[in-house]
Amino acid sequence: MPASQSRARARDRNNVLNRAEFLSLNQPPKGASEPRSSGRKASGPSAQPPPPGDGARERRQSQQLPEEDCMQLNPSFKGIAFNSLLAIDICMSKRLGVCAGRASSWASARSMVKLIGVTGHGIPWIGGTILCLVKSSTLAGQEVLMNLLLALLLDIMTVAGVQKLIKRRGPYETSPSLLDYLTMDIYAFPAGHASRAAMVSKFFLSHLVLAVPLRILLVLWAFCVGLSRVMIGRHHITDVISGFIIGYFQFRLVELVWMSSNTCQMLISAW
Repeated sequence: MPASQSRARARDRNNVLNRAEFLSLNQPPKGASEPRSSGRKASGPSAQPPPPGDGARERRQSQQLPEEDCMQLNPSFKGIAFNSLLAIDICMSKRLGVCAGRASSWASARSMVKLIGVTGHGIPWIGGTILCLVKSSTLAGQEVLMNLLLALLLDIMTVAGVQKLIKRRGPYETSPSLLDYLTMDIYAFPAGHASRAAMVSKFFLSHLVLAVPLRILLVLWAFCVGLSRVMIGRHHITDVISGFIIGYFQFRLVELVWMSSNTCQMLISAW
């Protein structure tokens, strides 16, 4: 026994961890027992589990936030293409607006360009169609004029409804004229003058016998009406192109619901 005790004391003296400066390494940390005690307390009968809704809400937020960040940082190809085309449209429309103001490069031609636009306005066309309908004495002429009047009214209501829905402003801050307010042609998209010019020109090309030079002039007139609206700064290029497309579809719709001569005579007699 004395030999074993002396051997144990020698081993303890040779052990480096038994020195005074290393005694803290053999002792457990002071806060190590606290988590166990707190965990033991939490597992007791008086501990309340967290509400299930909080965990589900946190998981939902952790799933949604990365997706929102990805949507903001990685826009879709369609969004990039649409914004690029919109920027090109605004830039080109501003460059073509050479008669938009008195300080513009073509300010001296503003009156003539506005006069070209007036030829595509709805009020002169409706008034002229009603006047020709009163003066007409043939059934075929009255039939064509009544359907043209229907097409003009359809054009005004369609353009006014779409403009009220979209509410797009023009490239320049130009106030609408009195005639524009009468036909509710206040906003930019679509261009009412362009849709009316396309519809009327297509109507005349289909129902009137015209020579080739007159047909070419009719198409050029519709194009000049649309261009004049861009030059005075009232519409974008896409507004005019959309107006041409809407005018064509309006013509197709009038052809589908074409009123016969008997229907036109009944409406004229009732009027």
